[in-house]
Amino acid sequence: MEEVRENGRMEQRNLSGQRMNYTEAIKSGFRIVNKNWQLVLIQVCAMGASFISFFVVVGVPLAIAFIIFGLDLTELSRIQDALRTFKEPTEILSKYFALVVLVLASLLLYILVVLVIGIFLLGGSMGVIGRWLKGEQDKFRMKVFMAEGKQRFFPLTGFTTLVGLLFVAVAFILGLFGGAIAAIVSVAREQEATLALFLGIFFSMILFVVGMVLIFITLSITIYGAAIITLRGTGPLQSLKESIRYLYRSPEGLYFYCVIFCGYIAISFFILFLSYPIGSLPLIGPLIALVYHFCLYIMQSYLGLVMIAVVFWYYQRTTGALKEPPGLPLPLTTAEGYTPEIHTSEPQAPGQDDIPQERDQSREG
Repeated sequence: MEEVRENGRMEQRNLSGQRMNYTEAIKSGFRIVNKNWQLVLIQVCAMGASFISFFVVVGVPLAIAFIIFGLDLTELSRIQDALRTFKEPTEILSKYFALVVLVLASLLLYILVVLVIGIFLLGGSMGVIGRWLKGEQDKFRMKVFMAEGKQRFFPLTGFTTLVGLLFVAVAFILGLFGGAIAAIVSVAREQEATLALFLGIFFSMILFVVGMVLIFITLSITIYGAAIITLRGTGPLQSLKESIRYLYRSPEGLYFYCVIFCGYIAISFFILFLSYPIGSLPLIGPLIALVYHFCLYIMQSYLGLVMIAVVFWYYQRTTGALKEPPGLPLPLTTAEGYTPEIHTSEPQAPGQDDIPQERDQSREG
């Protein structure tokens, strides 16, 4: 009876410690981003630069193409004109092949530049957050941000490529499930329509749940892998492996990321929902809605950086990643059992404690 009570008390202490760890992680994430508010400003400036470069790199060649094709730019809302213009695509390609290639090349160049800048900014932001967790930085420095972005550009590029392949594998698995469900429903439809309807709804719900679980697991692997790259300095493939190992041995990290990610989505949807009544206001509604969407992007950038900081802080506290050199196995501990103030030492050999006392006695003599 006493053992059952003791086990119940230990479970309650573990749950309370886990909740305290979650709360402390969220508070620390907000505190880190508030101290480095310049990261949000950099994100906003990058968004403005990408928006302007889209019109310069893609918009100008596209406008030239529309003019050459004879499409009236003042009547783009009339879809019939655009469809009538592109009724004979082979003739257009043979006649204006060079211009089509120029437009496509401009679009690919824009996407490539945006990806490069995005990875660089992400690496710089992660590096600044990692330095704060290590205690190596007390205020934001642009020089440090640029250096961190350069240092983590190629590891993040390789890691992003691996994550992209992982998402492709998830999409392939979901596609197989979807094809199997469609085949089962088509066979059931030949037997009875009611049974086919039931099976369609049932298997669709299963597919949705499986898809959400796979997507959450993949996103968790991605963000914890980014934390491993930043805090432990490992390579892309090693970071991916250690991220999977960490989530397998500590599922609390997966639960925690799901909580903060759902909170991020809920806040973003709530703020976005408020923009619809603002846009319906007469006269000044569209202008206010434009300003509101700009503020919404700032808020989303801020919350995204907070989410990264929260996960990094949680990973560091539950593994002690900052204390281990790169490439070593993770000394994994659970979130509720983490006590940063207590450091265990190796067992000493018999009689080892008496050596300092003998030295002191000899010095006194």
